Amino acid sequence: MLLVRSLAFNLAFYVATTLIAIGGLPTLVSRRGVIRLAQLWGRVTLWLLRVVGGITVEFRGVENIPSGPLLVAAKHQSALETLALVTAFPDFAYILKRELLWIPLIGWFLSRSGMVAIDRSKGARAMTAMNEAAARAIRDGRQLIIFPEGTRRPPGAPPAYKLGITHLYAALGVPCLPVALNTGLHWPRRRLVRRPGTAVIEFLAPIAPGLDRARFLEVVQGRIESASDALLAAGRNELAAAGHAIPNAVPASPAKARRNGSPVA
Repeated sequence: MLLVRSLAFNLAFYVATTLIAIGGLPTLVSRRGVIRLAQLWGRVTLWLLRVVGGITVEFRGVENIPSGPLLVAAKHQSALETLALVTAFPDFAYILKRELLWIPLIGWFLSRSGMVAIDRSKGARAMTAMNEAAARAIRDGRQLIIFPEGTRRPPGAPPAYKLGITHLYAALGVPCLPVALNTGLHWPRRRLVRRPGTAVIEFLAPIAPGLDRARFLEVVQGRIESASDALLAAGRNELAAAGHAIPNAVPASPAKARRNGSPVA
């Protein structure tokens, strides 16, 4: 039953995504139009998750979201938060790898919507380009979303925060909103299964600008990890009660941990 429901959701998701992308081509004339289309895509996905996949996405701490320009630092376990977060901010901009702009059709929307694309092959120069593009987004009053670990990590995996988040915090001078979650329990990376239950995305107390980089990294990582661990524990209990056992993540090897900690956003 779980597999059938997962396959039904995946099919509905890709059909809806295709229809929204093709039907939304006229929005390419306007950056704001593309942003609104992405928010529609996010809302449709959340609806399909609930109705077809049996997954309810619960947003907590929305009262912690400041108005105006903002740096959003989110835990990254799944594609789910990438889609869900677009519904929470009026004028979001993701920091993403440049290769995503090369995806047919989807890349057009990413380019037109003013996302901050980073060429990771450029090393330190990528950091400078990221800061410049991010500063433009902040001057436009946008909410800049970054995944500090750079890639999706399994629920419970050791944290591997990179230094891009500290560069942005120091350069932009705006509040940073930490985001904790347990979405990887329900929409695991690189798997077709979708586990029914409640996926939680929690907006934590914002961090005011002005901390030095080392202290900021300590605070933002501490808040995100402690809150995410609590959400994971509650989520595992919920899934276990429903008969879905979730294994703990395998700790990263020291060599892999060092690679993941390299100073790239």
